[in-house]
Amino acid sequence: MKVKIKKKGKTKEFKLINSWSDVTLERWLKLIEFQSGSKTKEAEETIAALSDIPKQLINQLSLKDVAVIMEKISELQAEQNSSLKRIIEIEGVEYGFMPDLNEITLGEYADLETFIKNGIEEHLPEVMAVLYRPVTEKTDSGVYTIEKYGGDLTIRAEQMKKMTAEQVQSAL
Repeated sequence: MKVKIKKKGKTKEFKLINSWSDVTLERWLKLIEFQSGSKTKEAEETIAALSDIPKQLINQLSLKDVAVIMEKISELQAEQNSSLKRIIEIEGVEYGFMPDLNEITLGEYADLETFIKNGIEEHLPEVMAVLYRPVTEKTDSGVYTIEKYGGDLTIRAEQMKKMTAEQVQSAL
């Protein structure tokens, strides 16, 4: 979506996200982090993270304009598709959500419990790396199997930062 800003008689166009699916997990974590500060700082950082408007210009926007942009961002978040994405693709690799949560292993459960206890927001990439693993087999009817759980999440957690916030929220 485009945002037009008029300053000193000139109108310039900037890009704002089109939908909540444009927001990666990594960006979303930054947005969550900003919520602990002042509302002014939260608005400034949110607009900066979700648009290509320079921070210097954001600080020169009227409160009315900031409110309009923040309202639009809220609308996009509210319009997100909240249905679980069982298979997602990141950089050409398909990752499948745990096909049967009733079959969760002790290792998976222990890691999830630890990440949640230590602060789920700081450990969302790791939580997603436990829940989503590379698809090893898939049928035309949608049945799939995923890689066995190995416990070393470092590389996969980095990949999970590229998930969309929409995918993460639906998994949670």
